[in-house]
Amino acid sequence: MAHLNRGRGCAVRRVVSLVPSLTEAVALTAPGLLVGATDWCSHPADLDVARIGGTKNPDVAAVTALAPDLVVANEEENRPADLDALRAAGVRVLVTEVRSLPQAFAELDRVLTGGCGLDRPGWLDAAEAAWRDVAVPTRTLRAVVPIWRRPWMVLGRDTFAGDLLGRLGVLNTHAGHTERYPRIPLPALRAARPDLVVLPDEPYRFSAGDGPEAFPGVPAALVSGRHLTWYGPSLTEAPASLSRALAAAAAG
Repeated sequence: MAHLNRGRGCAVRRVVSLVPSLTEAVALTAPGLLVGATDWCSHPADLDVARIGGTKNPDVAAVTALAPDLVVANEEENRPADLDALRAAGVRVLVTEVRSLPQAFAELDRVLTGGCGLDRPGWLDAAEAAWRDVAVPTRTLRAVVPIWRRPWMVLGRDTFAGDLLGRLGVLNTHAGHTERYPRIPLPALRAARPDLVVLPDEPYRFSAGDGPEAFPGVPAALVSGRHLTWYGPSLTEAPASLSRALAAAAAG
């Protein structure tokens, strides 16, 4: 377990997280450092901190009232207006950008060691090792990767989840789209003729009875959204978890 690295001269003792991935990373690395998190921050399961609203609509006054030394956020998950309001209130805000696995590892190190003044945690080394040991895929599969329905939305270009899948031999059919999360009508998704449809259980909760039926004749891989989209301690388990689900679907 990491501890405060006093050699950095960092006085961070109270942290609020506006990102579920970062909430889990901080809480696991330094229990007691986190004092506030969003309503969507579900890990660790025993997290007991003040709840300050959603990622898209945090209660700025509630965050400020917690007197944090640092707020950790993400350029995709949090709105610039909310982050600007926190800065205007005198709160230090660290904003991450995560669009690939290497960037995730670098940003986690920046948040934990640079932002929070902690020693680098062992789980981060374990996560890097887990992905470093992933075998080179012997075949590739083209996949549609929905993240929402009504309307249908899928992974597009330049996404963290798309990068993870690519390392496991799954090529996103819409990786060349101009948008990162485009809305694509279902007939067009079917017309892409994917080898596979990958259905995570978040942000939309796809399940065996909600999603696969929209792609008749196409194998469906039901995967953990936390393992596909979160960048934090879950990365240690993600290669094995995702690989099992993908292999099971491909095997029929």
